[in-house]
Amino acid sequence: MSAVALYRRSLGNFLDTMRIVRRRFVVRPARYPEIPWVVWVLAWLLLAAAVFLSLDSAAGRMRGEWTPGFVHFTDFFTDFGLGGWYLIPAALCLVAANLTDWRRLSRQTRLLVYNWTSFAFLVLCAVGLSGLAVNLLKYGIGRARPLYFNDFGVLSLHPFAMDARFAGFPSGHATTMGAVFGILLLLFPKRWHIALAVTACIASTRVFVGAHYPSDTVAGFGLGLAFAIVTGLVFARLGFIFRRPSSTRPVPKRTFRLLRSSGARSRISAARRSGEHLTADHP
Repeated sequence: MSAVALYRRSLGNFLDTMRIVRRRFVVRPARYPEIPWVVWVLAWLLLAAAVFLSLDSAAGRMRGEWTPGFVHFTDFFTDFGLGGWYLIPAALCLVAANLTDWRRLSRQTRLLVYNWTSFAFLVLCAVGLSGLAVNLLKYGIGRARPLYFNDFGVLSLHPFAMDARFAGFPSGHATTMGAVFGILLLLFPKRWHIALAVTACIASTRVFVGAHYPSDTVAGFGLGLAFAIVTGLVFARLGFIFRRPSSTRPVPKRTFRLLRSSGARSRISAARRSGEHLTADHP
């Protein structure tokens, strides 16, 4: 295929997607569940303040006192809080979907590709937008990192210093983990405790490697979670992944699957939808 044809296909897919998004925004009213955002924001701020008062000074004094083995252990896992682990695969998935000739796909394959495309877009929005917000906040606030606890203390602010030394609050890694937790919470609500344990542990490694205070991680985690929930609400309005929420959170559609279902399951689902009964292979 020539580069010109590939470009036309890519542009056509992109314009089709934009038309779908615009049309759905027009025909679907902005009806969102009544989430008590003020209450949640106040609770988040009070928790961050409580952690600041009770743990930050101790974390600053203990920096450098952890055993080398423990620091190496946490240093390995802290890298999973980098946004690139999630943004790069999501971006590559969207590029591949944009270059795909959807008309040649079977119905089941098209649904599978559509679900992966929507999932990649969800990750890109939740992780990417929260990442932009946290960078604006951390450089605007300019809190000194624990590495400089002895020089500046636990609360030294240098707004817009544009220096990595003064980019402690909130934690970017913890924000990414909060967004990942929010995505998992929306998609797998029954496994929320497992998702919270894993993502919170990864976020907390920022304290042990000496990059952030505990309150930095709490604030970042809550910020990422909020962005993921808001992204899910917008996706529910558009009909991507989630159906219109009738409770306090978006609910994934029954058709949302990231793995190809077996032929037997597909036949059973088709039979159930049509009201037919499956007959046994033998009398």
